[in-house]
Amino acid sequence: MAIETRIAALFGQPISTLSRLHGGDLSTVYRVTLMDGTAVVAKQSSRARAEAAMLLAIRASSAPAPEVLAIEPDLMVIEYVATGGRLASAWPDLAHVLDRLHGTPGETYGWPEDYAFGDVQIVNTPHDDWPEFWAERRLLCHLPLLPAALARRIEVLSRTVSERLPASPAPSLLHGDLWGGNILAYGDAISGLIDPACYYGHREVDLAMLTLFDHPPGWFFEMLDLEPGWQERQPLYRLWPWLVHLRLFGGGYRSAVEACLAELGV
Repeated sequence: MAIETRIAALFGQPISTLSRLHGGDLSTVYRVTLMDGTAVVAKQSSRARAEAAMLLAIRASSAPAPEVLAIEPDLMVIEYVATGGRLASAWPDLAHVLDRLHGTPGETYGWPEDYAFGDVQIVNTPHDDWPEFWAERRLLCHLPLLPAALARRIEVLSRTVSERLPASPAPSLLHGDLWGGNILAYGDAISGLIDPACYYGHREVDLAMLTLFDHPPGWFFEMLDLEPGWQERQPLYRLWPWLVHLRLFGGGYRSAVEACLAELGV
Protein backbone atom coordinates (compact mmCIF):
# COMPACT_ATOMS: atom_id res chain seq x y z
CA MET A 1 0.00 0.00 0.00
CA ALA A 2 1.34 3.44 -0.92
CA ILE A 3 2.60 5.60 1.95
CA GLU A 4 0.08 8.33 1.04
CA THR A 5 -2.79 5.87 1.35
CA ARG A 6 -1.58 4.57 4.68
CA ILE A 7 -1.21 8.03 6.20
CA ALA A 8 -4.60 9.12 4.86
CA ALA A 9 -6.19 6.07 6.50
CA LEU A 10 -4.52 6.83 9.84
CA PHE A 11 -5.90 10.38 9.92
CA GLY A 12 -9.17 9.85 8.10
CA GLN A 13 -8.46 12.49 5.48
CA PRO A 14 -6.57 12.78 2.19
CA ILE A 15 -2.98 13.94 1.81
CA SER A 16 -2.41 17.38 0.29
CA THR A 17 1.40 17.17 -0.18
CA LEU A 18 4.18 14.70 0.57
CA SER A 19 7.91 15.37 0.18
CA ARG A 20 11.04 13.49 1.19
CA LEU A 21 13.06 15.06 4.00
CA HIS A 22 16.85 15.10 3.82
CA GLY A 23 19.08 13.51 6.43
CA GLY A 24 17.49 10.07 6.72
CA ASP A 25 20.59 7.89 6.32
CA LEU A 26 19.01 4.88 8.02
CA SER A 27 15.29 5.33 7.35
CA THR A 28 12.86 7.08 5.00
CA VAL A 29 11.32 10.30 6.29
CA TYR A 30 8.63 12.51 4.74
CA ARG A 31 7.02 15.83 5.47
CA VAL A 32 3.28 15.46 4.94
CA THR A 33 0.54 18.07 4.77
CA LEU A 34 -2.94 16.77 5.44
CA MET A 35 -5.93 18.16 3.60
CA ASP A 36 -6.89 20.28 6.63
CA GLY A 37 -3.47 21.96 6.49
CA THR A 38 -1.86 20.09 9.40
CA ALA A 39 1.84 19.34 8.83
CA VAL A 40 3.23 16.06 10.17
CA VAL A 41 6.34 13.93 9.70
CA ALA A 42 6.08 10.29 8.65
CA LYS A 43 8.97 7.92 9.21
CA GLN A 44 9.17 4.42 7.75
CA SER A 45 11.28 2.15 9.93
CA SER A 46 11.23 -1.44 11.10
CA ARG A 47 11.80 -0.08 14.61
CA ALA A 48 8.98 2.46 14.60
CA ARG A 49 7.37 1.25 17.83
CA ALA A 50 10.71 1.23 19.68
CA GLU A 51 11.49 4.77 18.55
CA ALA A 52 8.02 5.96 19.52
CA ALA A 53 8.56 4.63 23.05
CA MET A 54 11.82 6.59 23.25
CA LEU A 55 10.18 9.83 22.11
CA LEU A 56 7.51 9.31 24.76
CA ALA A 57 10.23 8.83 27.40
CA ILE A 58 11.96 12.05 26.35
CA ARG A 59 8.68 13.98 26.50
CA ALA A 60 7.95 12.49 29.94
CA SER A 61 11.26 13.98 31.16
CA SER A 62 9.95 17.46 30.15
CA ALA A 63 12.61 17.70 27.44
CA PRO A 64 11.13 18.71 24.07
CA ALA A 65 10.41 15.99 21.52
CA PRO A 66 7.77 15.58 18.81
CA GLU A 67 4.44 14.14 19.87
CA VAL A 68 3.71 10.69 18.47
CA LEU A 69 0.43 11.00 16.53
CA ALA A 70 0.10 7.52 15.02
CA ILE A 71 2.12 4.33 15.13
CA GLU A 72 2.25 1.06 13.21
CA PRO A 73 4.96 -1.62 13.32
CA ASP A 74 6.86 -0.03 10.41
CA LEU A 75 5.46 3.50 10.32
CA MET A 76 5.47 6.36 12.82
CA VAL A 77 3.78 9.73 12.33
CA ILE A 78 4.85 12.58 14.59
CA GLU A 79 4.08 16.26 14.83
CA TYR A 80 6.06 18.65 12.64
CA VAL A 81 8.26 20.66 15.00
CA ALA A 82 9.09 24.30 14.30
CA THR A 83 12.69 24.83 13.16
CA GLY A 84 14.70 27.64 11.61
CA GLY A 85 16.93 28.48 14.56
CA ARG A 86 20.65 27.77 14.85
CA LEU A 87 22.15 25.51 17.49
CA ALA A 88 24.87 28.12 17.96
CA SER A 89 22.22 30.43 19.43
CA ALA A 90 20.54 27.75 21.53
CA TRP A 91 23.41 26.30 23.60
CA PRO A 92 22.07 27.81 26.86
CA ASP A 93 18.66 26.26 26.35
CA LEU A 94 20.21 22.93 25.35
CA ALA A 95 22.04 22.86 28.69
CA HIS A 96 18.68 23.25 30.48
CA VAL A 97 17.09 20.60 28.23
CA LEU A 98 19.85 18.12 29.04
CA ASP A 99 19.48 18.80 32.76
CA ARG A 100 15.84 17.73 32.47
CA LEU A 101 16.59 14.74 30.26
CA HIS A 102 19.53 13.47 32.29
CA GLY A 103 17.71 14.20 35.54
CA THR A 104 15.32 11.37 34.71
CA PRO A 105 16.70 8.36 36.60
CA GLY A 106 16.72 4.69 35.69
CA GLU A 107 17.00 1.72 38.03
CA THR A 108 19.97 0.26 36.17
CA TYR A 109 22.00 0.73 32.98
CA GLY A 110 20.40 -0.24 29.67
CA TRP A 111 16.91 -0.25 28.18
CA PRO A 112 14.00 -2.71 28.06
CA GLU A 113 14.88 -3.74 24.49
CA ASP A 114 17.79 -3.69 22.10
CA TYR A 115 17.94 -1.17 19.27
CA ALA A 116 20.08 -0.61 16.18
CA PHE A 117 21.66 1.91 13.85
CA GLY A 118 20.99 0.30 10.48
CA ASP A 119 22.63 -3.13 10.64
CA VAL A 120 24.66 -2.28 13.75
CA GLN A 121 22.97 -3.75 16.80
CA ILE A 122 22.79 -1.76 20.03
CA VAL A 123 22.65 -4.26 22.87
CA ASN A 124 20.82 -2.74 25.84
CA THR A 125 20.47 -5.75 28.15
CA PRO A 126 20.38 -4.21 31.65
CA HIS A 127 23.50 -4.36 33.81
CA ASP A 128 24.26 -3.05 37.30
CA ASP A 129 27.95 -2.37 36.65
CA TRP A 130 28.53 0.61 34.35
CA PRO A 131 32.13 -0.13 33.24
CA GLU A 132 31.16 -3.71 32.40
CA PHE A 133 28.11 -2.47 30.50
CA TRP A 134 30.30 -0.12 28.45
CA ALA A 135 33.03 -2.68 27.79
CA GLU A 136 30.69 -5.53 26.86
CA ARG A 137 27.74 -3.77 25.20
CA ARG A 138 29.57 -0.90 23.47
CA LEU A 139 33.14 -2.05 22.72
CA LEU A 140 33.75 -5.82 22.75
CA CYS A 141 30.59 -6.48 20.74
CA HIS A 142 32.30 -4.98 17.66
CA LEU A 143 35.44 -7.11 17.71
CA PRO A 144 34.37 -9.86 15.26
CA LEU A 145 33.54 -7.24 12.63
CA LEU A 146 36.65 -5.04 12.90
CA PRO A 147 40.08 -5.22 11.26
CA ALA A 148 42.31 -7.45 13.39
CA ALA A 149 44.70 -4.69 14.45
CA LEU A 150 41.87 -2.46 15.70
CA ALA A 151 40.15 -5.38 17.41
CA ARG A 152 43.33 -6.19 19.37
CA ARG A 153 43.68 -2.60 20.59
CA ILE A 154 40.05 -2.43 21.69
CA GLU A 155 40.36 -5.75 23.47
CA VAL A 156 43.37 -4.38 25.38
CA LEU A 157 41.45 -1.19 26.20
CA SER A 158 38.45 -3.15 27.47
CA ARG A 159 40.60 -4.65 30.25
CA THR A 160 41.14 -1.16 31.68
CA VAL A 161 37.62 0.27 31.39
CA SER A 162 36.89 -0.37 35.06
CA GLU A 163 39.88 1.83 35.93
CA ARG A 164 38.79 4.62 33.59
CA LEU A 165 35.05 4.91 34.31
CA PRO A 166 33.10 5.35 37.55
CA ALA A 167 31.57 2.12 38.79
CA SER A 168 28.12 3.49 39.53
CA PRO A 169 27.28 6.89 38.02
CA ALA A 170 23.62 7.87 38.21
CA PRO A 171 21.71 5.98 35.46
CA SER A 172 20.43 8.95 33.45
CA LEU A 173 18.02 8.91 30.53
CA LEU A 174 20.23 9.37 27.45
CA HIS A 175 19.17 10.51 24.02
CA GLY A 176 21.78 8.11 22.65
CA ASP A 177 22.41 9.82 19.28
CA LEU A 178 22.78 13.43 20.34
CA TRP A 179 24.47 15.18 17.43
CA GLY A 180 23.47 18.51 15.91
CA GLY A 181 21.32 16.98 13.18
CA ASN A 182 19.05 15.47 15.84
CA ILE A 183 18.62 18.73 17.77
CA LEU A 184 15.98 21.09 16.40
CA ALA A 185 16.05 24.77 17.32
CA TYR A 186 13.61 27.63 16.86
CA GLY A 187 14.95 31.05 17.71
CA ASP A 188 17.15 30.67 20.78
CA ALA A 189 15.28 27.60 22.08
CA ILE A 190 15.47 23.87 21.49
CA SER A 191 12.20 22.88 19.87
CA GLY A 192 12.73 19.13 19.68
CA LEU A 193 15.11 16.20 20.13
CA ILE A 194 14.58 13.66 17.35
CA ASP A 195 15.87 10.26 16.16
CA PRO A 196 16.72 8.96 19.65
CA ALA A 197 18.47 5.75 20.61
CA CYS A 198 17.62 5.95 24.30
CA TYR A 199 18.94 3.97 27.22
CA TYR A 200 19.97 4.71 30.80
CA GLY A 201 23.65 5.39 31.35
CA HIS A 202 26.27 7.94 32.36
CA ARG A 203 25.17 11.37 31.16
CA GLU A 204 28.65 12.13 29.82
CA VAL A 205 27.93 9.72 26.94
CA ASP A 206 25.54 12.21 25.33
CA LEU A 207 28.20 14.91 25.53
CA ALA A 208 30.70 12.70 23.74
CA MET A 209 28.20 12.21 20.93
CA LEU A 210 27.47 15.93 20.87
CA THR A 211 31.13 16.77 20.25
CA LEU A 212 31.65 14.37 17.33
CA PHE A 213 30.66 17.00 14.76
CA ASP A 214 29.62 20.03 16.83
CA HIS A 215 31.66 22.43 18.94
CA PRO A 216 29.84 23.63 22.06
CA PRO A 217 31.47 26.61 23.81
CA GLY A 218 33.35 25.97 27.04
CA TRP A 219 30.72 27.71 29.17
CA PHE A 220 28.11 25.22 27.92
CA PHE A 221 29.91 22.42 29.80
CA GLU A 222 30.26 24.66 32.86
CA MET A 223 26.48 25.06 32.89
CA LEU A 224 26.13 21.28 33.18
CA ASP A 225 28.20 21.06 36.38
CA LEU A 226 29.95 17.86 35.33
CA GLU A 227 31.85 15.52 37.61
CA PRO A 228 35.66 15.89 37.89
CA GLY A 229 37.54 13.95 35.24
CA TRP A 230 34.80 14.19 32.61
CA GLN A 231 37.17 15.43 29.92
CA GLU A 232 39.48 12.43 30.36
CA ARG A 233 36.51 10.08 29.92
CA GLN A 234 35.27 11.66 26.70
CA PRO A 235 37.57 9.72 24.29
CA LEU A 236 36.36 6.43 25.77
CA TYR A 237 32.73 7.45 25.32
CA ARG A 238 33.42 8.91 21.86
CA LEU A 239 34.99 5.65 20.72
CA TRP A 240 31.65 3.85 20.50
CA PRO A 241 29.94 6.17 17.99
CA TRP A 242 33.10 6.23 15.88
CA LEU A 243 33.07 2.42 15.81
CA VAL A 244 29.42 2.55 14.72
CA HIS A 245 30.32 5.02 11.95
CA LEU A 246 33.18 2.80 10.85
CA ARG A 247 30.87 -0.19 10.51
CA LEU A 248 28.05 1.74 8.85
CA PHE A 249 29.95 4.02 6.50
CA GLY A 250 33.35 2.45 5.97
CA GLY A 251 37.07 3.00 6.37
CA GLY A 252 36.91 6.79 6.23
CA TYR A 253 36.16 6.69 9.96
CA ARG A 254 39.06 4.44 10.93
CA SER A 255 41.30 7.44 11.63
CA ALA A 256 38.73 8.77 14.14
CA VAL A 257 38.69 5.41 15.94
CA GLU A 258 42.47 5.34 16.01
CA ALA A 259 42.63 8.91 17.30
CA CYS A 260 40.42 7.96 20.27
CA LEU A 261 42.59 4.94 21.01
CA ALA A 262 45.72 7.11 20.84
CA GLU A 263 44.16 9.62 23.29
CA LEU A 264 43.53 6.71 25.62
CA GLY A 265 47.13 5.51 25.31
CA VAL A 266 46.25 2.22 23.62
